[in-house]
Amino acid sequence: MTILIIEDETLAARQLQAMIRDYDPAVTILATLDSVEEATAWFRQHEPPDLLLADIELVDGQSFEVFERVEVRCPVIFTTAYDEYALRAFRVNSVDYLLKPIDEASLRRSLTKFSDLRKLYGQPNPAADLRALVAAFRTPTPTDSATPTYTERFLLKQGSRLIPVEVGDMAYFYTEDRLTFVRTWDGRSLVVDYKLDELVQKLNPRHFFRANRQFIIHARSVDRVHLHFNGRLKLDLRPAIAEDVFISRERAGEFRSWMGD
Repeated sequence: MTILIIEDETLAARQLQAMIRDYDPAVTILATLDSVEEATAWFRQHEPPDLLLADIELVDGQSFEVFERVEVRCPVIFTTAYDEYALRAFRVNSVDYLLKPIDEASLRRSLTKFSDLRKLYGQPNPAADLRALVAAFRTPTPTDSATPTYTERFLLKQGSRLIPVEVGDMAYFYTEDRLTFVRTWDGRSLVVDYKLDELVQKLNPRHFFRANRQFIIHARSVDRVHLHFNGRLKLDLRPAIAEDVFISRERAGEFRSWMGD
Protein backbone atom coordinates (compact mmCIF):
# COMPACT_ATOMS: atom_id res chain seq x y z
CA MET A 1 0.00 0.00 0.00
CA THR A 2 1.25 3.51 -0.83
CA ILE A 3 0.43 6.59 1.26
CA LEU A 4 0.96 10.29 0.60
CA ILE A 5 1.00 12.73 3.54
CA ILE A 6 0.07 16.42 3.39
CA GLU A 7 1.06 18.01 6.70
CA ASP A 8 2.76 21.36 7.37
CA GLU A 9 3.76 20.67 10.99
CA THR A 10 7.10 18.86 11.05
CA LEU A 11 6.50 17.09 14.36
CA ALA A 12 2.99 15.97 13.38
CA ALA A 13 4.32 14.66 10.05
CA ARG A 14 7.03 12.65 11.77
CA GLN A 15 4.54 11.20 14.24
CA LEU A 16 2.24 10.16 11.39
CA GLN A 17 5.12 8.50 9.57
CA ALA A 18 6.14 6.58 12.69
CA MET A 19 2.59 5.43 13.46
CA ILE A 20 2.04 4.29 9.87
CA ARG A 21 5.26 2.27 9.89
CA ASP A 22 4.31 0.73 13.24
CA TYR A 23 0.94 -0.22 11.78
CA ASP A 24 2.43 -1.85 8.68
CA PRO A 25 6.17 -1.75 7.88
CA ALA A 26 5.34 -2.75 4.30
CA VAL A 27 3.55 0.56 3.62
CA THR A 28 5.41 2.91 1.28
CA ILE A 29 5.20 6.60 2.21
CA LEU A 30 5.64 8.28 -1.16
CA ALA A 31 6.22 11.81 0.12
CA THR A 32 5.37 14.28 2.85
CA LEU A 33 4.17 17.62 1.47
CA ASP A 34 3.53 20.82 3.41
CA SER A 35 1.58 23.19 1.15
CA VAL A 36 -1.25 23.48 -1.35
CA GLU A 37 1.21 24.43 -4.10
CA GLU A 38 3.50 21.47 -3.43
CA ALA A 39 0.61 19.00 -3.24
CA THR A 40 -0.96 20.34 -6.44
CA ALA A 41 2.32 19.97 -8.30
CA TRP A 42 2.82 16.46 -6.94
CA PHE A 43 -0.57 15.22 -8.16
CA ARG A 44 0.05 16.70 -11.60
CA GLN A 45 3.29 14.77 -11.92
CA HIS A 46 2.52 11.42 -10.27
CA GLU A 47 0.01 8.61 -10.25
CA PRO A 48 -2.27 8.82 -7.20
CA PRO A 49 -1.34 6.92 -4.03
CA ASP A 50 -3.55 4.22 -2.59
CA LEU A 51 -4.39 6.57 0.30
CA LEU A 52 -3.91 10.25 1.13
CA LEU A 53 -3.54 11.57 4.69
CA ALA A 54 -4.19 15.31 4.56
CA ASP A 55 -4.19 18.08 7.11
CA ILE A 56 -6.69 20.80 6.20
CA GLU A 57 -5.11 24.06 7.38
CA LEU A 58 -1.78 24.48 5.55
CA VAL A 59 0.71 27.33 5.35
CA ASP A 60 -0.69 28.64 2.06
CA GLY A 61 -4.36 27.73 2.34
CA GLN A 62 -6.59 24.71 2.85
CA SER A 63 -5.97 21.29 1.36
CA PHE A 64 -9.47 21.47 -0.17
CA GLU A 65 -7.90 23.79 -2.75
CA VAL A 66 -5.83 20.88 -4.05
CA PHE A 67 -9.04 19.02 -4.93
CA GLU A 68 -10.30 22.10 -6.78
CA ARG A 69 -7.12 22.45 -8.85
CA VAL A 70 -6.44 18.84 -9.81
CA GLU A 71 -8.30 15.55 -9.86
CA VAL A 72 -7.35 13.59 -6.76
CA ARG A 73 -8.23 9.99 -7.60
CA CYS A 74 -7.67 8.37 -4.22
CA PRO A 75 -9.41 8.01 -0.86
CA VAL A 76 -8.53 10.51 1.87
CA ILE A 77 -8.18 10.45 5.64
CA PHE A 78 -8.29 14.04 6.88
CA THR A 79 -6.25 14.99 9.95
CA THR A 80 -7.04 18.35 11.52
CA ALA A 81 -7.45 20.25 14.76
CA TYR A 82 -10.81 21.64 13.58
CA ASP A 83 -14.12 19.79 13.47
CA GLU A 84 -16.06 22.38 11.43
CA TYR A 85 -14.78 20.99 8.12
CA ALA A 86 -16.24 17.51 8.61
CA LEU A 87 -19.17 17.79 6.20
CA ARG A 88 -17.02 19.32 3.48
CA ALA A 89 -14.39 16.62 4.00
CA PHE A 90 -16.87 13.83 3.47
CA ARG A 91 -17.63 15.19 0.00
CA VAL A 92 -14.14 14.63 -1.40
CA ASN A 93 -13.41 10.91 -1.22
CA SER A 94 -12.94 11.00 2.55
CA VAL A 95 -13.08 7.66 4.34
CA ASP A 96 -12.35 9.13 7.78
CA TYR A 97 -11.77 12.37 9.67
CA LEU A 98 -9.35 12.44 12.62
CA LEU A 99 -9.11 15.29 15.11
CA LYS A 100 -5.69 16.30 16.40
CA PRO A 101 -3.86 15.37 18.52
CA ILE A 102 -4.08 12.03 16.75
CA ASP A 103 -3.47 8.96 18.85
CA GLU A 104 -2.13 5.74 17.44
CA ALA A 105 -5.30 3.75 18.19
CA SER A 106 -7.46 6.18 16.17
CA LEU A 107 -5.09 6.09 13.22
CA ARG A 108 -4.95 2.30 13.32
CA ARG A 109 -8.75 2.14 13.23
CA SER A 110 -8.81 4.47 10.24
CA LEU A 111 -6.17 2.52 8.34
CA THR A 112 -7.94 -0.73 9.10
CA LYS A 113 -11.22 0.79 7.91
CA PHE A 114 -9.58 1.83 4.66
CA SER A 115 -7.93 -1.56 4.23
CA ASP A 116 -11.25 -3.32 4.70
CA LEU A 117 -12.98 -1.03 2.19
CA ARG A 118 -10.13 -1.53 -0.25
CA LYS A 119 -10.60 -5.29 -0.10
CA LEU A 120 -14.35 -4.92 -0.47
CA TYR A 121 -14.35 -2.48 -3.39
CA GLY A 122 -11.31 -3.75 -5.21
CA GLN A 123 -7.81 -2.72 -6.14
CA PRO A 124 -5.71 -0.97 -7.12
CA ASN A 125 -7.78 2.19 -6.76
CA PRO A 126 -11.27 2.04 -5.23
CA ALA A 127 -11.91 5.79 -5.42
CA ALA A 128 -14.99 5.61 -7.64
CA ASP A 129 -16.71 3.09 -5.38
CA LEU A 130 -15.67 4.98 -2.27
CA ARG A 131 -17.17 8.17 -3.64
CA ALA A 132 -20.49 6.38 -3.90
CA LEU A 133 -20.14 5.18 -0.33
CA VAL A 134 -19.16 8.61 0.97
CA ALA A 135 -22.17 10.13 -0.77
CA ALA A 136 -24.34 8.37 1.79
CA PHE A 137 -22.86 10.61 4.50
CA ARG A 138 -24.22 13.80 2.97
CA THR A 139 -27.16 15.54 4.55
CA PRO A 140 -30.05 15.46 2.08
CA THR A 141 -31.16 18.73 0.51
CA PRO A 142 -34.90 19.41 0.23
CA THR A 143 -36.13 19.32 -3.35
CA ASP A 144 -39.75 20.03 -2.60
CA SER A 145 -40.48 22.82 -0.13
CA ALA A 146 -43.92 21.32 0.51
CA THR A 147 -42.42 18.07 1.78
CA PRO A 148 -40.32 18.37 4.97
CA THR A 149 -36.92 16.72 4.80
CA TYR A 150 -35.47 15.39 8.02
CA THR A 151 -31.89 14.64 8.93
CA GLU A 152 -30.94 11.02 8.29
CA ARG A 153 -27.55 10.97 10.02
CA PHE A 154 -25.34 13.06 12.27
CA LEU A 155 -21.57 13.37 12.55
CA LEU A 156 -20.84 12.78 16.23
CA LYS A 157 -17.61 13.14 18.16
CA GLN A 158 -16.12 9.97 19.60
CA GLY A 159 -12.72 10.59 21.16
CA SER A 160 -10.53 12.24 18.52
CA ARG A 161 -12.79 11.18 15.64
CA LEU A 162 -16.06 12.22 14.06
CA ILE A 163 -18.23 9.27 13.12
CA PRO A 164 -21.44 9.20 11.05
CA VAL A 165 -24.37 7.73 12.99
CA GLU A 166 -27.69 6.97 11.31
CA VAL A 167 -30.81 8.41 12.96
CA GLY A 168 -32.24 4.89 12.83
CA ASP A 169 -29.54 3.85 15.31
CA MET A 170 -30.65 6.47 17.86
CA ALA A 171 -32.97 5.63 20.76
CA TYR A 172 -33.30 9.01 22.47
CA PHE A 173 -31.66 12.38 23.04
CA TYR A 174 -31.18 13.95 26.47
CA THR A 175 -29.48 16.85 28.21
CA GLU A 176 -27.01 16.53 31.05
CA ASP A 177 -24.65 19.16 32.51
CA ARG A 178 -25.56 21.62 29.73
CA LEU A 179 -24.58 19.13 27.03
CA THR A 180 -26.82 17.21 24.64
CA PHE A 181 -26.30 13.47 24.26
CA VAL A 182 -27.78 10.75 22.11
CA ARG A 183 -28.14 7.19 23.36
CA THR A 184 -27.89 4.60 20.61
CA TRP A 185 -29.62 1.24 20.60
CA ASP A 186 -26.33 -0.48 21.43
CA GLY A 187 -25.95 1.64 24.58
CA ARG A 188 -23.42 4.27 23.48
CA SER A 189 -23.80 7.86 24.67
CA LEU A 190 -22.38 10.43 22.23
CA VAL A 191 -22.30 14.23 22.37
CA VAL A 192 -24.52 16.04 19.86
CA ASP A 193 -23.73 19.61 18.78
CA TYR A 194 -27.37 20.69 18.85
CA LYS A 195 -29.81 21.72 21.54
CA LEU A 196 -33.04 19.78 21.90
CA ASP A 197 -35.00 22.73 20.47
CA GLU A 198 -32.89 22.46 17.30
CA LEU A 199 -33.10 18.67 17.13
CA VAL A 200 -36.90 18.76 17.20
CA GLN A 201 -36.77 20.57 13.84
CA LYS A 202 -34.37 18.01 12.35
CA LEU A 203 -36.07 14.78 13.47
CA ASN A 204 -39.12 13.15 11.90
CA PRO A 205 -42.05 13.67 14.34
CA ARG A 206 -43.50 10.32 13.30
CA HIS A 207 -40.60 8.64 15.07
CA PHE A 208 -39.43 11.15 17.70
CA PHE A 209 -41.37 12.94 20.44
CA ARG A 210 -40.32 15.79 22.74
CA ALA A 211 -41.15 14.20 26.07
CA ASN A 212 -40.08 17.16 28.22
CA ARG A 213 -37.31 19.74 28.51
CA GLN A 214 -34.67 17.01 28.97
CA PHE A 215 -35.69 14.26 26.52
CA ILE A 216 -36.56 13.56 22.89
CA ILE A 217 -37.50 9.90 22.53
CA HIS A 218 -37.95 7.42 19.70
CA ALA A 219 -41.21 5.47 19.76
CA ARG A 220 -39.35 2.15 19.97
CA SER A 221 -37.41 3.36 23.02
CA VAL A 222 -40.58 3.34 25.13
CA ASP A 223 -40.48 0.07 27.05
CA ARG A 224 -43.29 0.76 29.55
CA VAL A 225 -45.67 3.58 30.44
CA HIS A 226 -46.78 4.04 34.07
CA LEU A 227 -49.72 6.15 35.24
CA HIS A 228 -48.39 8.66 37.74
CA PHE A 229 -49.72 11.35 40.06
CA ASN A 230 -51.73 14.29 38.71
CA GLY A 231 -52.26 12.73 35.30
CA ARG A 232 -48.58 12.52 34.48
CA LEU A 233 -47.02 9.52 32.73
CA LYS A 234 -43.73 7.92 33.74
CA LEU A 235 -41.72 6.17 31.02
CA ASP A 236 -39.27 3.29 31.17
CA LEU A 237 -36.87 3.65 28.27
CA ARG A 238 -34.55 1.25 26.54
CA PRO A 239 -31.63 1.30 26.72
CA ALA A 240 -32.32 1.99 30.39
CA ILE A 241 -31.39 5.32 31.94
CA ALA A 242 -31.19 6.15 35.64
CA GLU A 243 -33.11 9.42 35.38
CA ASP A 244 -36.91 9.35 35.59
CA VAL A 245 -38.65 10.42 32.38
CA PHE A 246 -42.06 12.05 32.79
CA ILE A 247 -44.74 13.26 30.38
CA SER A 248 -46.73 16.16 31.80
CA ARG A 249 -50.50 15.98 32.19
CA GLU A 250 -50.82 18.64 29.48
CA ARG A 251 -48.86 16.53 26.97
CA ALA A 252 -50.13 13.10 27.99
CA GLY A 253 -52.93 13.10 25.41
CA GLU A 254 -50.59 14.12 22.60
CA PHE A 255 -48.16 11.39 23.66
CA ARG A 256 -50.91 8.75 23.63
CA SER A 257 -51.97 9.77 20.13
CA TRP A 258 -48.36 9.72 18.93
CA MET A 259 -47.93 6.21 20.30
CA GLY A 260 -51.09 5.12 18.48
CA ASP A 261 -53.31 4.74 21.52
